[in-house]
Amino acid sequence: MPSALVPTIGRAVHYVSQGSPVRPDGTQAFPSVRRSAEITEVDEEGRVGLLVKNPTGLFFHPIGHENGPCPYAEPVPGAPLQPGTWHWPERV
Repeated sequence: MPSALVPTIGRAVHYVSQGSPVRPDGTQAFPSVRRSAEITEVDEEGRVGLLVKNPTGLFFHPIGHENGPCPYAEPVPGAPLQPGTWHWPERV
C-alpha cells in the first residue's frame, strides 16, 4: 500500500466484488465488478473492515469476517482486478 495513504475510518475506497461462481461454459451470472465502499474499522495492523455499497443493498465485510479481513490489492494497469479486495480510487 502506498505509504502516503493510510486507511482511516470514513475514507472512500473501491471494493472488487467476488462475482458468482464460474459456470462450466466459463460465464458468470454476476461478474466481478468494482463497487463504492467506505472504511468502517481499522485495526492496529492496518487491516480494514468495509461497508460496500451495491445497487441492491449494503454489504458489510468486517475485520472479523468468516473469510478474514478484506485484503488490499493495488490495481495493475492492464491487468484484471483481484476479486474480494479493496483499493484506493484511481485519480482521474
